Amino acid sequence: MGKAASGNQFLNPARILHDIGVRYGHQIADLGCGGAGYFVFQAAKVVGDRGVSYGVDVLKHALSGLQSKIALEGVKNVVPVWSNLERYGATKQIRSGTLDFALIINTLFQAHDKGMMIKEAVRMVAPKGKLVIIDWKTGGLSFGPNPSDLVSPGEVERHAQACGMHLEKTFDAGRYHFGMIFVR
Repeated sequence: MGKAASGNQFLNPARILHDIGVRYGHQIADLGCGGAGYFVFQAAKVVGDRGVSYGVDVLKHALSGLQSKIALEGVKNVVPVWSNLERYGATKQIRSGTLDFALIINTLFQAHDKGMMIKEAVRMVAPKGKLVIIDWKTGGLSFGPNPSDLVSPGEVERHAQACGMHLEKTFDAGRYHFGMIFVR
């Protein structure tokens, strides 16, 4: 729901990827990508034939949706990856320290172990890479996730700092979402 890419958008993948600095040749992963892969396919366009866009999800039917779209569109630089992101080291297809960008978008609020999900993302980030987290703003929304499931920017920052990352900047990800960029 939150990654809708047309109509009355919640998030604009093209704008966000541009604003955070994704470029040709980068390796990027959308961790918790869902079946539509809005950020995965937009990232694939940006990183081009010298880059890789990983779509990682724990739900096999979501990855099946990615596979179908890959086949339909003939995309060569999208790699679907099954993984439980709440287990450190479980995303074996992505080596440690290789990603230019690890994205956790509208996923953290669903995690039972938010700290472990962030730790697994940080494991994959290259020394000069970035961890980008976008999630629902807390307070006062009449739709979206259950308010008790929402994660605050402060909680996100604490988890990221515990993994050796520090906040580079926050950004406006959209009307209903906050965005944070972390570096080593």
